[in-house]
Amino acid sequence: MSDSPQDSADFGFRTVPRAEKAGLVRQVFESVAPRYDVMNDLMSLGIHRVWKRIFVNAIGCSPRETLLDLAGGTGDIAFLAKERGAGRVILTDINPAMLEVARKRALDRGLAAGLDFMVVDAERIPLPDRSVEKVSIAFGLRNCTDKDAVLREVRRVLRPGGRFHCLEFSRLEVSALVPLYDAWSFKALPAIGERVAKDRESYEYLAESIRMFPDQETLAGMMRKAGMERVEYRNLSGGIVAIHTGWRL
Repeated sequence: MSDSPQDSADFGFRTVPRAEKAGLVRQVFESVAPRYDVMNDLMSLGIHRVWKRIFVNAIGCSPRETLLDLAGGTGDIAFLAKERGAGRVILTDINPAMLEVARKRALDRGLAAGLDFMVVDAERIPLPDRSVEKVSIAFGLRNCTDKDAVLREVRRVLRPGGRFHCLEFSRLEVSALVPLYDAWSFKALPAIGERVAKDRESYEYLAESIRMFPDQETLAGMMRKAGMERVEYRNLSGGIVAIHTGWRL
């Protein structure tokens, strides 16, 4: 295997051949899919629900617009968007197991109307140029192998005047809380994963992937490089997560 950085990618704290990362990530989410929503509540002490509500409020859903939700998992963002009056929502994920959970949840909630499901690799979105008004991705960008490719694709499918919204773990800006946050991430979360989901390794990866993700300013710079304008970010919970937005003008 070549030692070139272009041939490798991070998988948590490990470096793996670039071509293998997507498959490894897919295995993680196939493993965690059945208990994904329960684990989200346990891992964040329920705060992820607040973050997601703030995020969807920031999107500003409209019945006249199409929202493309990338790496949409089991449907939280798509469902909140529909509840807030979104028109067409395209819920996508690279993992069919996650989308199957989302389909069942949508039917149970009576939210299937105007909601499309697609298996999509966010690095290669199978939609025409300038075809949607809004694109969202929540807690999914860090799992993508080529994040720059995702951002370029996002800009490509946005209509002029369209907006991109990203909710992702970022850098904690309250230094006094860092030791507690690290202990929760690297000790508590894998232990909870082992007990509840019977899968310690997947939750070790998820904790590591958060630390490997670009910080707030770096991600903002990546969005500008991809051609987005008026890029801004907003920290939540002291920077544990951040909402980044950018426009295609």
